[in-house]
Amino acid sequence: MTTLKEVMNDMIEEKSKIMVVDDDHEIREVISVLLSNEDFDIIEAESGEEALKLLAANIDLIILDVMMPGMSGYQVSRMIRDRSNVPILFLTARTQNSDLVLGYSSGGDDYLAKPFSYPELIARVKGLLRRYTVYQGKQIPKRKSEYIEWNGLRVDCCRNMAWKYGKELELTSTEYRILRLLLAHPKQIFSAQNIYESVWEKPFFSTDNNSVMVFIRKLRDKIEDDSRHPIHLVTVWGKGYRIE
Repeated sequence: MTTLKEVMNDMIEEKSKIMVVDDDHEIREVISVLLSNEDFDIIEAESGEEALKLLAANIDLIILDVMMPGMSGYQVSRMIRDRSNVPILFLTARTQNSDLVLGYSSGGDDYLAKPFSYPELIARVKGLLRRYTVYQGKQIPKRKSEYIEWNGLRVDCCRNMAWKYGKELELTSTEYRILRLLLAHPKQIFSAQNIYESVWEKPFFSTDNNSVMVFIRKLRDKIEDDSRHPIHLVTVWGKGYRIE
């Protein structure tokens, strides 16, 4: 039987690998030093093209600048999503709602506005990694699967997998966490604030409503036969969302 001490030792021994993508050498250097001091392994890329060449299965998180010459961060994110569900943290000086929606729509998991504080960067990185390692089933003792099933949808809470009528769904960690939350409480209404604070684990502000809407739309695209007329994940106008 795997003990808690053994699990914690594995977590300490296995360093998370983070790719920092920014055309600004000074920003890359600052971030690399900060995260290296937190015992992360760092890979640097000065462009989207280089990042795609360096992308590997063992990268645990990508910090991605939005405004870069050549390929933008949004373009890079879409191409990464074709190959990987690795979490993406956007760095951006553009914080209008439309920019944030575009970032989430392109596959981003979180964003950090420039200029950013060093403690906040570290906190965001650790929060994303914590959720991602749980989603991927890393650093968790093997145990009997625990399923939640409702109306053709099924999630395995131990292996962090999901199916629709027996067909496995390709979900990002954020999409999976939203589905698991709602599926565990069928027919219960969850407001955008309920979802955001449960999944993102951060305080909710009115601007975060758009973030939730984007991920609900992305999740519907994967679990509904016709996302324009959902039958599984429905909107309760003025209140929130629920699983039928």
